[in-house]
Amino acid sequence: MKLLVIEDDPKTAALMSKGLSSEGFGVEVCLDGEEGLDLAQTLQPDAIILDVMLPTLDGWAVLKRLRESGVNTPVLMLTARDAVEHRVKGLTLGA
Repeated sequence: MKLLVIEDDPKTAALMSKGLSSEGFGVEVCLDGEEGLDLAQTLQPDAIILDVMLPTLDGWAVLKRLRESGVNTPVLMLTARDAVEHRVKGLTLGA
């Protein structure tokens, strides 16, 4: 299973990649929203782990553009935000 991790903190991205790889997943990591959007559309991963706070294009915008372009890959959103409205926003956008 191929996973795409879109996370701007290099240390967090490396830890997620190492943990997921040790469990047998193929992992591609990118550190900003624009690159993540491009990779999600070209790499066609089986699932995407998407941070909300990203440079160049935030996670909400990445998810919105993916869904608008017909990409239905499952997306797990990562965020430190815990308000119900943020969870609803992610689910409404298609996470």
